[in-house]
Amino acid sequence: MTRTSDRIRRRRLTLAGLTAAAVIAAGCTMPAFAPRTDAEREATPPGAAPNWQPCPEVADELVGRSAPQMRYECARVQVPRDWSGGGGATAGPGAGQTFDISLIRARSTQQRDRIGSLLVNPGGPGGSGVDTAVYLSFGEQYGGLPDSILERFDIVGFDPRGVARSSPVECISDADLDAVFGFDPDPQSQESFDDLVALGRRIGQGCGDKYGDQLPLYGTEQAARDMDAIRAAVGDEKLSYLGYSYGTLLGATYAQLFPARVRALVLDGAVDPRQGLIEGSEGQAKGFERAFDNFTRWCAANAARCPIAPDARAAVISAIDKAKVSPARSADGREATAGWVFYAVISSLYTESGWQELARAIDQLEGGNPQGVFRLADNYADRDANGRYTNLFDANTAINCADEEERPSLERIRQLQTQWRQQYPLFGPALAVGLISCTEWPGGSDPYPTGRADGAPPILVVGTTGDPATPYEQTPALAEMLGVGRVLTWEGEGHTAYPQTACITEAVDAYLIDLTVPAEGKRCPAR
Repeated sequence: MTRTSDRIRRRRLTLAGLTAAAVIAAGCTMPAFAPRTDAEREATPPGAAPNWQPCPEVADELVGRSAPQMRYECARVQVPRDWSGGGGATAGPGAGQTFDISLIRARSTQQRDRIGSLLVNPGGPGGSGVDTAVYLSFGEQYGGLPDSILERFDIVGFDPRGVARSSPVECISDADLDAVFGFDPDPQSQESFDDLVALGRRIGQGCGDKYGDQLPLYGTEQAARDMDAIRAAVGDEKLSYLGYSYGTLLGATYAQLFPARVRALVLDGAVDPRQGLIEGSEGQAKGFERAFDNFTRWCAANAARCPIAPDARAAVISAIDKAKVSPARSADGREATAGWVFYAVISSLYTESGWQELARAIDQLEGGNPQGVFRLADNYADRDANGRYTNLFDANTAINCADEEERPSLERIRQLQTQWRQQYPLFGPALAVGLISCTEWPGGSDPYPTGRADGAPPILVVGTTGDPATPYEQTPALAEMLGVGRVLTWEGEGHTAYPQTACITEAVDAYLIDLTVPAEGKRCPAR
């Protein structure tokens, strides 16, 4: 692959999933988000057709060029802040107010037999669908969508409410995010644990002071209702949708709310909506531990490509332990603390291609060079060379915490930290203390529905057996909950499956284009 293809594919895949650790922490890559275009600044009122304007500069900013034979247009639509009040006079937070939702449309100059729009969401929560539509528009050779899809659909990306260009939540400082990512992933002493709690409390208080009782309005159900406004605005009678990771939760919520308006939903990297914070975090601890075991086995079998073979687990644990007491420094004085080493590991497990990069980074760190670790961790953290972050983590925490009715106590988190250290030694403690972010988050909650999508057509639920971020067990669980789900399995590694192999691509394309549902129990080999 070319360097451009690697950038596009890694950006799409890592956008597709953030760990439940939320602000203690989550993931993404690539450059800062593109600035708003003039067209994006003028939002279309509710119910009106979008005022699409050319915006090739978005692709230029993200990738350095437009995709071949592709045109980009941008628009913004207004939606009620609180759909339960219809944006009217109902007393409550956000009553009578609106959010601006940013859209981009990528349309091929080779388009033929147009079916409609394919709405896309990369996950997170907090990932930019505008960015993702651009990456997907570059075609399959660059990790994007197949030509067969690009020629039949407009690819429409949206930044959900609170994300990137769509009335973004912005309340966490770069310094606090540096502190979060650099913190010991397993603070064992009570003093260290209390320091992490204080950091989470300071972040929560700052966001509460700024947004107050409007924080619950950033939840998933509100965003799913925004999706129906987008469907209507682009002129589609029914929705065709491709959602990755958290995007599967958005899609599942839409299907429950508007089953008769579903044309085709592809939910790749499934999230089980019935899991609470604790269940979801434990599932990810198990998933990342399993993916890391797969990495260590690969290392042992490929010593020529893995400089930390034969015992990669011991090498990584040693690097984290050493970083706790004597972190390596870069030329600018930045310290590769245990937290940064840990998130370099997390980052590498989203794609099988990241395994060799992790091995090199850990080997270089042993020699005193932390640049490989910083490159991986900064890609995950969406941190640029100047130490600036996007609003990914502000939005991630706001959305995750708005969705959750029950938040564990600090005592319960401390218990889980000890328990999961025994069960999932490398990842369990960090996923446990990550729960602090919602425990210390202000405001109420707005839970999404967790039921059947009766009346919807078959919905394609795609899972990867080696997925660390959305473990495979959630795939059949989501399909079963919806009642109309059909499972498609990829026996591969990394986060999300489409379009990784010909088998997966052919099955998903046939579903999106012809509404042909894969055979029950269809499985695709890793290669």
